[in-house]
Amino acid sequence: MTPPDFESLLRELTPQVLGALVRRYRDFAAAEDAVQEALLAAATQWPQDGVPDHPRAWLIQVASRRMTDEIRSNVARRRRETEAALETGYVIPSLEQEAGMNEDDSLILIYMCCHPALTTSSAIALTLRAVGGLTTAQIARAFLVPESTMAKRISRAKQSIKNSGIPFQLPTAKERAQRLRAVLHVLYLIFNEGYTSSVGPDLRRSDLSHEAMRLTRIVHNLQPPNQPEGTEVAGLLALMLLTDARRLARTSAGGELVPLTQQDRALWDREQIAEGVALISATLPKGSVGPYQLQAAIAAVHDEAARADETDWPQILALYDLLRRISDNPMVTLNQAIAASMVHGATKGLELLDALKADARIADHHRLDAVRAHLLELAGDREGAVGYYRAAAGKTGSLPERNYLLTQAARLSSELRQMNEQE
Repeated sequence: MTPPDFESLLRELTPQVLGALVRRYRDFAAAEDAVQEALLAAATQWPQDGVPDHPRAWLIQVASRRMTDEIRSNVARRRRETEAALETGYVIPSLEQEAGMNEDDSLILIYMCCHPALTTSSAIALTLRAVGGLTTAQIARAFLVPESTMAKRISRAKQSIKNSGIPFQLPTAKERAQRLRAVLHVLYLIFNEGYTSSVGPDLRRSDLSHEAMRLTRIVHNLQPPNQPEGTEVAGLLALMLLTDARRLARTSAGGELVPLTQQDRALWDREQIAEGVALISATLPKGSVGPYQLQAAIAAVHDEAARADETDWPQILALYDLLRRISDNPMVTLNQAIAASMVHGATKGLELLDALKADARIADHHRLDAVRAHLLELAGDREGAVGYYRAAAGKTGSLPERNYLLTQAARLSSELRQMNEQE
C-alpha cells in the first residue's frame, strides 16, 4: 500500500472508529483523544508491520484499550458510567460486535454530533472536525470567522455535550428528522472544502468531496418517499453531482486552476450530469423549494450549456435573485453579482459588490477581491483589477488559487506596459 493510500485509509476510517467509540462509551472528548492515539499507533506500526487484515477493527481495539485504561484510572467515574448505562437500559456491545456492525458509523456520527445541547452552528463545526477531518482553520474559513473564534466554539460544543447529561447516541427517527437541516449543512460544507480546498497545494481534496457525496446519497435513500424534507436532500445530492461532474476539467495537466468559462467540457462527467439533472427536475415541481435545490438548478443550467457562450445567464440571474431572497449568505450575493454582470454589464455587478463592503462575514475574504478584480477587468479598469487580483492572492491559503490570481495580475500588468509603450 502506497503512502497516499495509507493516508486515505486512515482518513476514511477515523470517523467510523470515532463513531463506534462514542456509541460505546458515550464520551466524545475522551473518544476523540483515544482515536488520535490509535491513529498515531497505526502511523507508527503499519508502515513496518503492514496494514492489518481488518484495519477498522484494529483501530477500534487499540482505541478501546486507551478508553478502558482511562476509565480504570478513575474508579468513581467508571462506577457512575456503569450505573448510568444500567439505568438507561443500554447494553454495551462487545468489541467484536462493534467492529462488525453494518451501520455506517460516519453517518451515525454526523447525526450524533448534531446534538440537542448545541446550537446549529456549533453542531456543524463539531461534525466538520470529527467526521470531515477538517482543521479548525478550514472550518473557520467555511464559517467566515477567525480561527480563534472557531477553536473556542468547538471546545464549548464538547463541554456543552458533557454538561447536558443527554446521552451521546444514535438519535431516533423523529430526532433525525429534526436534525436533518444541520446534517445537510455539514455535508454541504464538507463537499465544498473537498471540491475547492481552502488551504494547501491542491485545488481539491477528492476524499472529502466523495465522502460527502456518499453520505448524502445514504441520507437521500433513507428519506421516506414523498416527504417535503426529502426535496432538499435530493437538491443537495443533485448539486454535488452536477458540480463534481466538472472536476477533471478544473485543472490543467500541470495542476493550474482552469476557470469555468475556459474548461474543456468534453471532460465533464455526462453520467453524473444526467443523474443530477434528473434528480433536480423531479424535485423542483414538488412544491417546497429550498437553497440546495436552487443551487442545483443553477449548476444544471451551467452543465447543460454545450459551450460557455451558450450559458443561459438570464435564467441563472433569476435563480440567484430567488436564492438571495431566501438565503442570508454573502456568497450568494457574490455569485449574483457575477451573473448580473453577464446580463447587464460589469457596472451592475460592481454595484452589488459594494453592498458587501460592510458585511464582516466576507469583507476580508479573498473571493470578494477576486470577483471585484474580474468585474473591473470586464469594465476596462485593468489597473484596478491588478490591485484586487494581488490583494485576493494574498488572502487565500490555496496555492492553485493564489497562482491563478497572480497570473491574472501579471497578465494585466503586461498588457498595461505594452499599452504605455505604444503611447
